[in-house]
Amino acid sequence: MSPYNVLVVDDSIFMRKMISDLISEDPAFRVIDTAKNGKEALEKIKTVRPDVVTMDVEMPIMNGLEALQQIMKENPTPVIMLSSLTQEGAAETIRALELGAVDFVRKPSGSISLDIYKVRDALLDKLRLAVKTNMKKMSPNVVQAPPPSIIKPSVEASPLTQERSIRFNHLVAIGTSTGGPRALHQVLSHIPANFAAPIVVVQHMPPNFTKSLAQRLDSVSAIRVVEAEDGLPLQSGTAYIAPGGMHMVVVRDGTKAYRVRLTKDEPRSGHRPSVDMLFESLLPLTELQRHIVLMTGMGSDGAKGMAALKRSGAVTTIAESEESCIVYGMPRAAVELQCVTDILPQHLVAQKLSLVVSS
Repeated sequence: MSPYNVLVVDDSIFMRKMISDLISEDPAFRVIDTAKNGKEALEKIKTVRPDVVTMDVEMPIMNGLEALQQIMKENPTPVIMLSSLTQEGAAETIRALELGAVDFVRKPSGSISLDIYKVRDALLDKLRLAVKTNMKKMSPNVVQAPPPSIIKPSVEASPLTQERSIRFNHLVAIGTSTGGPRALHQVLSHIPANFAAPIVVVQHMPPNFTKSLAQRLDSVSAIRVVEAEDGLPLQSGTAYIAPGGMHMVVVRDGTKAYRVRLTKDEPRSGHRPSVDMLFESLLPLTELQRHIVLMTGMGSDGAKGMAALKRSGAVTTIAESEESCIVYGMPRAAVELQCVTDILPQHLVAQKLSLVVSS
């Protein structure tokens, strides 16, 4: 089998050489060409037709986000972003995932780094995934911010409002991985402001990026979206994103309030946060109507937890259908365990959740 062709895009000649050398260590890939900015990348994509592109974000003339938008519009091609560890870099990465990038790899430090070898395995793994991606599913999300007439629940809500919001009968839990930021964008942006349940979310993502993810999702959603904090009481009309590098579980305290607990326990199946750990924490909460969702992602994290919840009386168990998944791994594992009540394309998940929570 011929190797997959890779186009490496970075404004640093040093980084182009380093990344190219790393990729060339795997015989499954061949660096067919390089480009020093987004404009040059667009031109070369038309001529060399790479199977996958690695793309830096910060570049002169045309940056990575601008180039990504044009690639997805003109010549849809799998793209892996190279992201810095800064807060600004995290926000740009989240935006890139919304625009159609398959995934991202963190640069260990700065824009030029001898530590780039530390991410070799992650880069090669994600390149292997990217070349198998169906680009028909990667059209960018176009979701507007909530209309000005929608007033979100305030963090500084009155005691009466807070009392009402922490008394709920429904709880939604969502697990997702590769392709998840786009899937969460699609789902949470279509949840109504008066949604009568909290939503707890595990998205496989490194530390520093989940805060930017929560901020971005909050900006396009009528409900509040926050990065979870230890001890935070759950409130209806709010989504809680598990912080990268921390397990998130839900507990019921002595006041009968439901709270987030964060731990640094050992990873489960290589993941921290783990979807299974979140789902398993909901098993004792049989007094609530529990609605469980597994969306796009590699592997099987969450499938066993969903099966256990189904056996314990969860009302709704939703697996995203293969037709809309970027990676049909986690939902497939749940379907194979025969614990799914609904198999739905991404754009129908919010509608289903709104229906079951209001019933």
